[in-house]
Amino acid sequence: MLRAMAEESVPALAAPPRSRDNPFTRSKAGLAGLAFIVVVGLICLGSLFWTLSPAPGAAEGDATAWYNAGDPAEGRLPPVWAPADAERAKRFSEAVDPQIIARIADQFGVSPDEAVRTTEGPVFQELKKHWNTTLLGTDKLGRSMLVRVLTGGGISLGIGLAAALISVFIGTTYGIIAGYAGGRVDAFMMRIVDIIYGLPYILLVVLLAVAGDAVVDNYISQQGARNTYVTQRAKEVASERGLAATRESARNLLTDDPALKSELEAEAREQVPSKELSETQRRVIDLSVLLVAIGGVSWLTMARVIRGQVLSLKAQPFMEAARAIGVPLHRQFIKHLLPNLLGPIIVYTTLTVPQAILQESFLSFLGIGVKLPLPSWGNLAADGLEAINRHRSEWWLLLSPCVLLGLTLLALNFVGEGLREAFDPKRARK
Repeated sequence: MLRAMAEESVPALAAPPRSRDNPFTRSKAGLAGLAFIVVVGLICLGSLFWTLSPAPGAAEGDATAWYNAGDPAEGRLPPVWAPADAERAKRFSEAVDPQIIARIADQFGVSPDEAVRTTEGPVFQELKKHWNTTLLGTDKLGRSMLVRVLTGGGISLGIGLAAALISVFIGTTYGIIAGYAGGRVDAFMMRIVDIIYGLPYILLVVLLAVAGDAVVDNYISQQGARNTYVTQRAKEVASERGLAATRESARNLLTDDPALKSELEAEAREQVPSKELSETQRRVIDLSVLLVAIGGVSWLTMARVIRGQVLSLKAQPFMEAARAIGVPLHRQFIKHLLPNLLGPIIVYTTLTVPQAILQESFLSFLGIGVKLPLPSWGNLAADGLEAINRHRSEWWLLLSPCVLLGLTLLALNFVGEGLREAFDPKRARK
């Protein structure tokens, strides 16, 4: 028996090579999520050039962006694939070019009003060929939901990615400094993180967003500069009247003399005019404030993770050897620490992006984030929610942004879990 086993055995050198396991293909859900994100990102972000430009066929001189162009007569029309009842069929017919309606009515010997009211028969079928149908329907102002969803997707994905990068940069820098410094510096920095962790997270984002809007509004109105001007002029008037030229005297003078206060305020409006911002500049400022608000409070988990990794790496022999031979501090970070931190950074970046997108959508849903008419998945969902009622619901206004938002968040979480499995040696398959 032993002789037979020896004859059947294969020498180690002649054994077939062991199949290598690619860590990036372990998670099928992660691969599917990555494919979905790539497709949605290319379509939404790639189409921004066209959706933010004037609509095709727009009149010369009309600079209205495509996402904001529409005819209210075509408002709240369902998607082309959804069944249309008699009332919505009539609205489709009413949106047809009047010249086409007149031609069809003349062809069948009926009046244009009768042709529009018809919901069956040859007249209706002929009119149906000229319906202005869209893939996802239209909103209450007749704007294409397909164009607005694509624009909103590009805005939401762009804000989510940018806010996640801000969060990763702050968290990585903070965690590296805390972990490498150690001692009291580390303890002090991490206590700050603990304090911020104890505050309501979404409340901090809302407060930062509201505070940023208030700063911008104050800059435009120049109210602070005007108040300073009024106070200074009130001091001069108080000095002329023999009073002390102090802030308290100026305040009392303005309180006791309303006519003087009104005169000085009118003078301040002339001397300190309001600032003017274009619509594009205001949108850029609003989006920047939103990015800082989201990214500025999303770095706490990243800081803790990176700090723990740095504490572990700092005690490794290769780091002790680098310090012993006098490697400069910046080279220790770039050549030794950063390459070993790339795995956790990539994983937590992928998991931070859906969190940032969800926060942007939530703030836009509340009316604090992206301001209308610029769309995002959040404010599109808020508009769609208003169209849901018991009498007649325009469900397509809520369906498309919510479905795309949910699928995108799910796909991003699948990608994050797949990367976590790929970079985690404990999850490697035997």
